[in-house]
Amino acid sequence: MKTVYFDSAATTQLNPEVITEITNVMQTDYGNPSSTHSYGRTAKSLIEKARKSVAKHLNVSAAEIIFTSGGTEADNLALNSAVRDLGVTTIITSKIEHHAVLYMVNQLKTQFNINVEYVDLDHCGHINYDNLEALLNKNSNVLVSLMHVNNEIGNILDIKRVGELCKTYKALFHSDTVQSVGHFKLDLQEINVDFIAVSAHKFHGPKGVGFAYIKKGSGIKPLIFGGEQERGSRAGTESVHNIVGLEKALDLSYLNLDEDKAYVSGLKKYFIESLKKAIPEVSFNGNCSCFENSTYTLINTCLPVSPEKASMLLFQLDLKGIACSKGSACQSGSSKGSHVLNEILSEEDMKKPSLRFSFSKFNTKEDIDYAVTSLIEIVNQ
Repeated sequence: MKTVYFDSAATTQLNPEVITEITNVMQTDYGNPSSTHSYGRTAKSLIEKARKSVAKHLNVSAAEIIFTSGGTEADNLALNSAVRDLGVTTIITSKIEHHAVLYMVNQLKTQFNINVEYVDLDHCGHINYDNLEALLNKNSNVLVSLMHVNNEIGNILDIKRVGELCKTYKALFHSDTVQSVGHFKLDLQEINVDFIAVSAHKFHGPKGVGFAYIKKGSGIKPLIFGGEQERGSRAGTESVHNIVGLEKALDLSYLNLDEDKAYVSGLKKYFIESLKKAIPEVSFNGNCSCFENSTYTLINTCLPVSPEKASMLLFQLDLKGIACSKGSACQSGSSKGSHVLNEILSEEDMKKPSLRFSFSKFNTKEDIDYAVTSLIEIVNQ
């Protein structure tokens, strides 16, 4: 049976060069980076080399990069410490953020009784910048938390504009950039952002490792206590092989960015055109069919299928060897459906199946042809 992987927004296939790099480190550089002997010093030097490499891609200081277990921990670190240590009493966010942000915000509201404001969204899920400014104007001691690229519908935030608004109103700015780092160039000297969260497995690196960018002098304190690793910002023995894998994956992503972006954009365009031709009643959620306001890496489709067929659609595609998703992989098993789509779709459209197809350089047009043919068979059966 042919198999097709269209779920790269959930996790990506590892680059072969990354696997080689990780394997080499695990075999030869297995010392504890906190040890003072030669094995430990070698491991420590690999981590610091990776830190400098990551920092260079974002145009920041190496001291501003803190390695974590992934994007969720990085989000939690910034949000928790901003309230606990930096005097934030209001968080402005949106209702379509990743749950790593939304659940943390809810916890902070319960624990510290902070004020939470949700910025208005248009029918496509884009934030209302005038409303954001109004919220900034009426509140003090604010942190704004808005993701750069939405992981379900692909909307792109004008991150520079939000940063300028935060600067004007003296607010802190946190952005979950898990779906954008490695796919878009970010110069953090040109963007007024205090904290970002990144995860390696979204750009063909290993799972279980990511990093937080913490602007120098922010005053952030640890979320995890126990040792002085990561300059005292994150206790625990560092996962050296994963950090080196992250470095290699990010290096490769930016080395081949223009070429890969053009190729994957072509796949997305071909998928949209093929799907429209095959199933004219199909629609696309958010702005994912627009290349100016959406990432080139995914589309979110609403299919003209009855509720009876809808419940089995993902299962039927899986039986044909096609991997895609209904939304964030972190919500798999939930009966509540997508909180993102619930904010922007009509009650009628919510009854139809919406599927996210996300692409990478490892996909082909033949993969798309097979997926579209399979969708036609399921829709028409």
